[in-house]
Amino acid sequence: MPSTSRQIALIAFDDVQVLDVTGPAAVFGAANDAAMHRLGRPFYRMHILSPQGGHVTSNCGLAVVTASLASVKPGALDTVLVAGGSKQGLQALARDAAASAWLRRACARARRYGSVCTGAFALAACGLLDGKRVATHWEATAILGRKHPAIEVDANALYVEDGRVWTSAGVTTGIDMCLALVARDLGDAVANAIARRLVLYARRPGYQSQFSTVLAAQEKADSPFADLVDWIRTHLDDTLDVAGLAERAGMSPRTFHRRFTDALGETPARFVETLRLDHARTLLQTSLALKTVAAQTGYGTPAQLSKAFARRFGISPGLFRAMHRDAATP
Repeated sequence: MPSTSRQIALIAFDDVQVLDVTGPAAVFGAANDAAMHRLGRPFYRMHILSPQGGHVTSNCGLAVVTASLASVKPGALDTVLVAGGSKQGLQALARDAAASAWLRRACARARRYGSVCTGAFALAACGLLDGKRVATHWEATAILGRKHPAIEVDANALYVEDGRVWTSAGVTTGIDMCLALVARDLGDAVANAIARRLVLYARRPGYQSQFSTVLAAQEKADSPFADLVDWIRTHLDDTLDVAGLAERAGMSPRTFHRRFTDALGETPARFVETLRLDHARTLLQTSLALKTVAAQTGYGTPAQLSKAFARRFGISPGLFRAMHRDAATP
């Protein structure tokens, strides 16, 4: 574990999204608890800042106590993260000339900087994201790209690292990104322990899509298909052919294929493959043998899994595992 402590600034403002502040703060706070056991002192020193300091009111009515930006010297900070919030709150932050100047100085000197959710708009307004690939909340990706054409907006990723710049998508993805920051600083063991402590289902890697295939399908599908989607998710190692799924839905195969495709926007076979390969990506980040991963995701052999995986993602399961193993397992 590194011997020097690092100062982190979380930037808030009136109408901030409270989880964009408290989520990252909880991760770094838990990292400090782990550091106390190993070093006898906290590893991170956190500053919750706002332009003028004092109480800022979040978009859910909770007040956050902050210090002023001017109270912290920009050159002292290791990491600077801007939280997201309402359009009005972000616009007010961007119009504040002193706050913008402070952000530019702090980010220029910091080892890394970035944003949670729509906090990317504040950084973009300061010119701090030009030429970078970034993430933001899925509802805002098109707007960010349109307003700031010098930025490459990744509309799918949970979070993106591009050089010194780290940006995350909506709300809870700030936790995922900060776990990755802690893993970079203190190692995967500490980050995984924090994920367990926070009772997270998994540490989600940045490449994972903001869009849950299951949730999106259940939102679009009518009631019979919503139930079927949930059943498919828990039976990926079954045969799951059109005939069997049609029987479960109480339809003829032809009617089922047509209605399912109309409702969900893709064929039953394509949908099943998507769920299987998404689950395979999660399992490949564990120590399970490829044969076991194939069996648990409904592929008869590792070769069949490898062919489908490479066709969808452009790399082999083995290469994917080498790149991402243990990144998402708490």
